[in-house]
Amino acid sequence: MNDSIGEKVEIVDYLRVARRRLWVLVGVPVLATGAAAGIVLFAPQQFSGTAYVAAPALVGGAAGTQYTGTQAANQFVAAFGAAVTSPRVLADVASDTGVTPERLRDGLAITQVGASSQLEVTYTARDQAKVAPVLTATTTRALAFLFSSQVGIATGEVEAANADVTAATKSIGEWEKTNKVSQPDRIYQATLGELTSLRQQQLSMQAVGNGRGADAAAAAITAAQKKLDDLGPKLPDYQALLAQRDAATNALSQAREGLQAARAQAQAADPKQVTSIGEAHEVSRLTELVRTVLPVGGAGLLLGVLLVGVLELLSRGRAAARPTTAPVPTASTASASGEPSVPAETVTAARP
Repeated sequence: MNDSIGEKVEIVDYLRVARRRLWVLVGVPVLATGAAAGIVLFAPQQFSGTAYVAAPALVGGAAGTQYTGTQAANQFVAAFGAAVTSPRVLADVASDTGVTPERLRDGLAITQVGASSQLEVTYTARDQAKVAPVLTATTTRALAFLFSSQVGIATGEVEAANADVTAATKSIGEWEKTNKVSQPDRIYQATLGELTSLRQQQLSMQAVGNGRGADAAAAAITAAQKKLDDLGPKLPDYQALLAQRDAATNALSQAREGLQAARAQAQAADPKQVTSIGEAHEVSRLTELVRTVLPVGGAGLLLGVLLVGVLELLSRGRAAARPTTAPVPTASTASASGEPSVPAETVTAARP
């Protein structure tokens, strides 16, 4: 194959290059793994502990529960993990334990146990005495962040709805005081029924010829009609106030139900009932060594292969740039050997 297409490279060529650059392929991974192993072995001893959070009452169940449906467990896990690393919770835990938020964020890890709603909160640090307090404060603050805050929100909704009921009731009282009538809707209905009864009495008395009784019934009918005419125009405003109070009362009832549900969830999220803290133990250096050295060694081997490729390309580039000379037969040599003499310019032009 000519130079314009390129030379055909076979596996044996790669092996030859690898053998020639073996010191790079071996040296780079060895140096990388050695450096990583040194960092792990000479680093301060780490301690780790685990807190278990198992609160099945917080997931699924009644429709009022905060986490329901087929994805309830995953939603709870995601929400708890976000709460643990939220700035507010980290600041509270830092205030409780004296550990900086940066160290807390680096040392905390959340793991879901299978597909359940159970969680494992792991904290790793250099100070063994800080592990258990950090786990206790983290689980307590995270659960309070998720559920106790709901109680505060529900309490605020109840207070707002109660204030609306009070305001609506006060407006009704002021209206009754201004119009000098109490419960005009009931008075109107009672008067309307009385008017119907009086008209029936009037008809009965007229049928039997009782004129005096019929006249008395007529006077009563006139008085009742006058009362209806006075109350009728006032009823729309009063009924609007009643509707406003009824709406506020319904909102208050719903807010109280929400508060009751929020308090039930907060009680179900009591850290003393749903969490358990394990003892702190030393982190195995061997496990940490394997976990660190293997990826670093693989990355070092890849880097070594890349360096071999770069070195090989550079060496071939220098070899191609180096000028090559070949002996040119002179006229005397050519005549002595019996071959025709070829000019030097022709040889040079023919050489690729």
